[in-house]
Amino acid sequence: MIREPSPDTGPPAREVDLRIAGEWLAMHDLAGARPTPLLANRLAVRRRARLAAYLIPAALIIASALAAGSTFGRLQPQPPSALLALAVLVAGLLLTQSLLDRWVRRVDRRAGATLSRRAAHPIQPGWRTVLGTPYAVFAAATFAGAMALTAGALTVPDPTLRQLAVILLIALLGMTAILAVQLRHLLRHPVVAEDEESLTADVIMRVEDARELTTPNVQWSLPMILLFGTAPGWLSAASITYVLLGVVACVALRFRTPSSAAVARRVMSVR
Repeated sequence: MIREPSPDTGPPAREVDLRIAGEWLAMHDLAGARPTPLLANRLAVRRRARLAAYLIPAALIIASALAAGSTFGRLQPQPPSALLALAVLVAGLLLTQSLLDRWVRRVDRRAGATLSRRAAHPIQPGWRTVLGTPYAVFAAATFAGAMALTAGALTVPDPTLRQLAVILLIALLGMTAILAVQLRHLLRHPVVAEDEESLTADVIMRVEDARELTTPNVQWSLPMILLFGTAPGWLSAASITYVLLGVVACVALRFRTPSSAAVARRVMSVR
């Protein structure tokens, strides 16, 4: 059972945010729903959080490339301080992502506190709904492939290549931890909804964000940056094959799996 929303619930929203919310609803087959201030504010915060989150993998890729660049031309292995600095950066990025998720939760909590009426029976989707088995398998396979390339580089008797493999290992493990923090946020983030449409929108946003997490930008970029051209021919070929197969699988997932709106409607129909 869903209680009717109050027409003036939610914090005030800017006109541009309400317009964007209306476009977002239409894009997800919810054109009949009213773009409420609650939804407009949630989408605005989500856009800002996404923009900030995009900077995290970019910083990790740049830092890894800089650390790798300092290994070339050295007669001795790279000092542990350089690898330690990269590890400290990874920890800082992990903390940044945690604080970013906390900010989103705090904003949503404040928005929910302003509602005079809320959904009587909110839902809390699990990982099979939010991420889905195909995307979970794809993420696991991408991680496994990147780790296999790293292990292959570690077996080559070349000190420089092994240094690059250690850098790749630190970056991959760090990025995996950051993605795990983001997924945990999506799964445990309380539902904020005032009616059935906003419940559906909540599920759509979770599914979209979870699928966005499976795009392996760091996992594809770093092996090509660090290994291609410096590794033996077989390892460079394996890196190219890994990326090509990953792109094909990613495109297939986008076209062959149900849309986020379809997933949300299925969840609402069995609720």
